[in-house]
Amino acid sequence: MSNILVCDDERSICEMLEIALRKEGHKVETVTSGEAAKRKLDSALFDVVVTDIRMPQTNGIEVLRHAHQISPDTAVVLITAVDDIEAAVAAVKAGGAADYIRKSPSLIDDIRVAIGNAVERGSLKRQNLAYKRDAAGRNSLDNIVGTSPAMGKLKNTIRMVASTGSTVLIHGESGTGKELVARAVHTCSPRAGEPFTSINCGAFPETLLESELFGYVKGAFTGAVQNKRGLFEVSTGGTIFLDEISEMTLTMQVKLLRVLQERCIRPVGGTSEIPVDVRVIAATNKNLDAQVADGVFREDLYYRLSVIPVQVPPLRERVDDIELLANHFLKKYAPAAGKSIRAIRVESLGDLREYDWPGNVRQLENTIERAVALEMSDVLHVEIPTERQKNKPAAAAAVAGFSGNGQVAINADGIDMEAYVANIERSLLQQALKQANGVQTKAADLLKLSYRSFRHLMKKYEL
Repeated sequence: MSNILVCDDERSICEMLEIALRKEGHKVETVTSGEAAKRKLDSALFDVVVTDIRMPQTNGIEVLRHAHQISPDTAVVLITAVDDIEAAVAAVKAGGAADYIRKSPSLIDDIRVAIGNAVERGSLKRQNLAYKRDAAGRNSLDNIVGTSPAMGKLKNTIRMVASTGSTVLIHGESGTGKELVARAVHTCSPRAGEPFTSINCGAFPETLLESELFGYVKGAFTGAVQNKRGLFEVSTGGTIFLDEISEMTLTMQVKLLRVLQERCIRPVGGTSEIPVDVRVIAATNKNLDAQVADGVFREDLYYRLSVIPVQVPPLRERVDDIELLANHFLKKYAPAAGKSIRAIRVESLGDLREYDWPGNVRQLENTIERAVALEMSDVLHVEIPTERQKNKPAAAAAVAGFSGNGQVAINADGIDMEAYVANIERSLLQQALKQANGVQTKAADLLKLSYRSFRHLMKKYEL
């Protein structure tokens, strides 16, 4: 279904085309002058404009030029009389018009074909962009590196989820690869040939996020000199990934909820709605149950998004994958740096496995990239992040535990008390979260903490 504007100074032709095109399932608006068509183009987004060439005051060629200035993605089909053929042909050859149709008894059928061709060309353009992304290797399930049981379970979940059209909510800590999972869901789905677009909801202020998602029309705000399609419209037929959905304001949450319910968007400054067919995948590293309880995230939107929840495991829960990932990143960055590094030192691999990786896969990737840049030999030595050295005394003390009289055993080298206490607090938080299945309010109860204090510690230790 497409959004179509018909412009002809003969009202009977407008009515005839409107009836015929609506029967085809299109959304149709009609105007009887070139000036009215230009005003419509200024206030709404159209997939196709069908306009007569010869009209008083503002003719079809002027409508064509205005459409391509205001909305370059809009296809324009010209309707011509016999004596307008030369002008129509010139417009097509110049690359402005998508097609031209002569007024004849077969006008309706010819218009149907021209619109179908214009819509198909737009679809093929989107598909070609999607195929280029696939060729770059960014969307494949194979790019989710890991053979651990946790990753095997995740990949099976992706395969099952992909075949549905349901909304997906991905949970996972920062750096676990939530966007990679979203791309894999898209690639394994029937929508794989259509666009995949992503946006970080926390990276934009509310007003800018609205225009990015829903688009805007000329004059909607200062600097809006032409119509712009939003990501929902650009993604029609495909998938849109809303990362850090928990950062979206309550006002924007209401607008997103309406889109999910009605499957229509209204561009900023626009007066008409545009139907969209988009699969929504959202992601968060926050506990949305707790945010709903705190009143900062809408409960109805949460249930709309979390039709199919997917949990991405942190790296510390898939230790068996660390060596595989490290070698994967070595193969990625060594050739790019012009270095012939054949392997990672055995002792470095041991250190990599022992570290708990609070920044997850992203931190591991950055660590390997840095090590490659600094390595001068053919075997890679990896320096573990400095906080690990700080935590070594704490880790040793934690293993030793308390002495029989309830005191901490302090060896001859002393102990870093601050790091020791921090290590215990972090460990208790992680254990409580695991026992509470990620529900922060329950975890706070297990630790006899107020929810406010629990949230403060979670933020302190970046959990």
